[in-house]
Amino acid sequence: QVRLVESGGGSVQVGGSLNLSCTATPYTHTTYCMAWFRQTPANEREGIASINSDGTTKYAISVEGRFTISRAGARNTLYLQMTNFQPEDAGMYVCAADICRAATIFPWDYAYWGQGTQVTVSS
Repeated sequence: QVRLVESGGGSVQVGGSLNLSCTATPYTHTTYCMAWFRQTPANEREGIASINSDGTTKYAISVEGRFTISRAGARNTLYLQMTNFQPEDAGMYVCAADICRAATIFPWDYAYWGQGTQVTVSS
């Protein structure tokens, strides 16, 4: 069982930056992928970015070039660096983890989920 806890949410201006973190306990196994999703009010999970055990990443087209996913600390901490923030980026950001080979941003590939951290846009 993996417990995921996100942090770093808040309000960000259009064009601004924000960094999110997700801590996994216990550590995530070396074969785990970790990912960020944005959860809509209808509880749909939109894949944002993922990273596998060897550091290979995958991004949604909408965030490629603006967001960067990384992991550190013996793979138990996941980060999402968001830059050039746009209004459509706002939402509940949720961290996910599961055993995988290739980085994937499909929600059905993940069994473990955090509670999320809210990111809003300010004018």
